Amino acid sequence: MEHTVKIRDEIAAYLFKHNLSINQFAIISGIHSGTLSRVMKGQQALAMNHLIRVTRGMGLPEDYFYSKYVDECLYDSAPTWRRLRPFLLQCAALSRLDCIERIVQNLLDNLLYVPLLFEVAEELFEQKNWPAASLIYENVGASEKYQHSERLALCQYRLFLINLGDDPHNNLIAATLCEGYVGRLDEVNQLDALKQLADTYASLHKWQKVGELAEEMLSIASHLYELHRESGRTTNNGQVHKRPLYAYILYAQLLRAYVLEQCGAYKSALEIIPLYMDGSWIREDTEEARRIIAQYQEWGTANTYLYRLLDGQIEVLDEYVEYISTRENEIFTALFKIIESANRYKWDVDHILLRFANYIPYRKYSSVFGERNILMLKDSHAQFRRELATYYLARRRYKGDDVTMQGVDLSAKIDCERNVIRGTLSVDFEISISDITKLG
Repeated sequence: MEHTVKIRDEIAAYLFKHNLSINQFAIISGIHSGTLSRVMKGQQALAMNHLIRVTRGMGLPEDYFYSKYVDECLYDSAPTWRRLRPFLLQCAALSRLDCIERIVQNLLDNLLYVPLLFEVAEELFEQKNWPAASLIYENVGASEKYQHSERLALCQYRLFLINLGDDPHNNLIAATLCEGYVGRLDEVNQLDALKQLADTYASLHKWQKVGELAEEMLSIASHLYELHRESGRTTNNGQVHKRPLYAYILYAQLLRAYVLEQCGAYKSALEIIPLYMDGSWIREDTEEARRIIAQYQEWGTANTYLYRLLDGQIEVLDEYVEYISTRENEIFTALFKIIESANRYKWDVDHILLRFANYIPYRKYSSVFGERNILMLKDSHAQFRRELATYYLARRRYKGDDVTMQGVDLSAKIDCERNVIRGTLSVDFEISISDITKLG
């Protein structure tokens, strides 16, 4: 490939146009005059930090020479990681994915660059630079697709996390693609992957899949917990789990009960609660362990009330309400299940809705583990709004001015085989919470 105009040629043209010597431009750009002279003579490759100073000294956009720099790094001299690594990171910072793709695809012809590129992707992932990290993960994964390697599995897991969003269909695809690689992950990432997959499938109401993942998480975490106790080690490679192993065990039990709840098996779900409320088997005696145990005991108490309520035991309603009233992060979940139970058993809970009206709008909630899974939270709030609408409309005879129409959405498509139009009509309306005080 022939490149007639190089970066040093453009620098020379700039010096000529502005009547500058190499020494003068060296002062302007902050590059040593000897270094700049060797670059101009083609005796030394232009390093990334020199490129930045040259571009700034010429008053050009920071990425002005990036396309040419790709050529010079790859074709005009032997590729060197010392030049390419900082260039890749700078391209990522400036969203020059075109340059990243050219470099990555060229370097992957040499498998020695695979681990180096993967490390850059990991660094970008930690920086939350998803587009650049995703591009490198995809290419590294493609280069190892026949290797059955741990690195390939980690690429797929990272892509799964990056691709999660608000679209349920895309989330299902991402989870399905990732699931087959979980068994190849190292133990540090395997349990977290199982948790993330379980949470994703829960947001998609795939309860059988959630149950299977919870059982697998429980089995692996329990085995590793005993193994680490006997060997006295942290992990097999000195890395630290994102959560303590016992936390995965407790969470797996919580998920098992949650699946039973969603299947309507409330009495069976009640039998699971002691398995995550009892932390006496946990050997760690740390502040973190005490906080986690306390959190699961709190959830267990709340869920005991909840499952009895869902089972139709209205006698626990007032006690449940008082219990959650002092636990702000649990109020929304309680409201959701209270209104669901009210619809199922024809209860009147107007006084509860009025008391906690401020918790009805969507908001984020957290626990000792940080913010709750956003996908599950959004899904719960969508279900809550449906239950709330059902409750209001089933129990009230509204006049026209009680209900504010927010919009109507019609989506339709032609079914050519049946020669009909199939469509969905969605009506968005608003009922003021103050209306619940009106007589039906």
